[in-house]
Amino acid sequence: MARKRVLIMGAAGRDFHNFNVYYRDDPAYEVAAFTACQIPNIAGRKYPKELAGRLYPEGIPIFEEKEMPALIKKLKVDEVVFSYSDVAFNTVMAKGSLALACGADFKLLSGEHTYIRSKKPVVAVCAVRTGCGKSQTTRYIADLLKSMGRKVVAIRHPMPYGDLVAQTWQRYETLEDLKKHKCTIEEMEEYEPHIAAGHIIYSGVDYGEILRRAEKEADVILWDGGNNDLPFYKPDLHITVTDPLRSGHEATFHPGAVNLRLADVIVINKVDTASAGEIAVVKANIKAMNPMARIIEAASPVTVDDPAAVKGKRVLVVEDGPTLTHGDMSFGAGHVAAGKYGAKAIVDPRRYAVGTIKKVYENFRQITDILPAMGYGEKQMAELKTTINAVPCDVVIVGTPIDLARHLKFNKPSVRVTYELKERKPGLKAALRKALR
Repeated sequence: MARKRVLIMGAAGRDFHNFNVYYRDDPAYEVAAFTACQIPNIAGRKYPKELAGRLYPEGIPIFEEKEMPALIKKLKVDEVVFSYSDVAFNTVMAKGSLALACGADFKLLSGEHTYIRSKKPVVAVCAVRTGCGKSQTTRYIADLLKSMGRKVVAIRHPMPYGDLVAQTWQRYETLEDLKKHKCTIEEMEEYEPHIAAGHIIYSGVDYGEILRRAEKEADVILWDGGNNDLPFYKPDLHITVTDPLRSGHEATFHPGAVNLRLADVIVINKVDTASAGEIAVVKANIKAMNPMARIIEAASPVTVDDPAAVKGKRVLVVEDGPTLTHGDMSFGAGHVAAGKYGAKAIVDPRRYAVGTIKKVYENFRQITDILPAMGYGEKQMAELKTTINAVPCDVVIVGTPIDLARHLKFNKPSVRVTYELKERKPGLKAALRKALR
């Protein structure tokens, strides 16, 4: 029989994982191409032969997603597999209808068909959208597990923006490891806080190989999800974080709504800044979609290292990039800190933006008086630094998870925003004990 020809739509994460665990060694399928979206500098490359396996001695080409209709016809594609995250239901179906119109089937893979089983207990922390507070929740849970005497290894959702072969598996224990692996700002934002808290973290491209290595030094595997994607490993405890500041999204974004339905524990985060009405919407959707889940309310209190440096000053607010872009937020922790600590004014950075930073404002109109910390590669990091240094302000409020000033060397003073998970009523430790019993 002829092999079924497949095109995988992705963003250098879930797509590669789906290929590795579902398609790579199956002679019934031939993956003709990947397409790339959300993340720059992925298209135009190949998924390398070293990772693609024996059925793909030349590797697999990666194209821009906009080329999909032509690729379906040119490559005689039978099946299009949607494999990236944090996408509105309407958008997913719009892409599905396009694939169908071009003559291909449209497919979504479930967790059960893409989970890798671990020999060690797995706690998965996922979310319903980017920017819910998933990473701070993961760090909080890592500390709880360590207090219970467990040796924890965190495994982070992939962010392979460089040499894919070199990034097959990566282990991070010290800040020097960030330099060793030539991390982008997006990668450092996820890894550096774990390292600062004394946690070992793995990531990369091949999550089977990553798991084999992590299991050698862990009592518990802690899955640190990306965007609102499903876990790559079969969880013994599935925790999903929601964001009432985007109430309703937990029921209308893919695959966040799947995470809501699968969760054993659901954290309603940011209850200190959301309204009672917004929180009520989230609770109603949880009741309708997953009434058996345990609900835990939590706050994300925002602090800065030098409040006096903010009060009465003209500030530039720099926020986590992905939270603002495909996370659809118009503000973040930095903006909250500016108001909380009495900034005189927030300086609009848009007129000073250069290069790809300027294009971000054109593509994401909800972003106005704040600067998204985009840094997918050295060129974009240089453009971000140029933009920050051009903005006339007294101080930069850094609302990113990393100390951005240390990496980019601003020409003006800065303060750093921190935010950690704070349960309203303790419940996560009991859930962990029950799952690991």
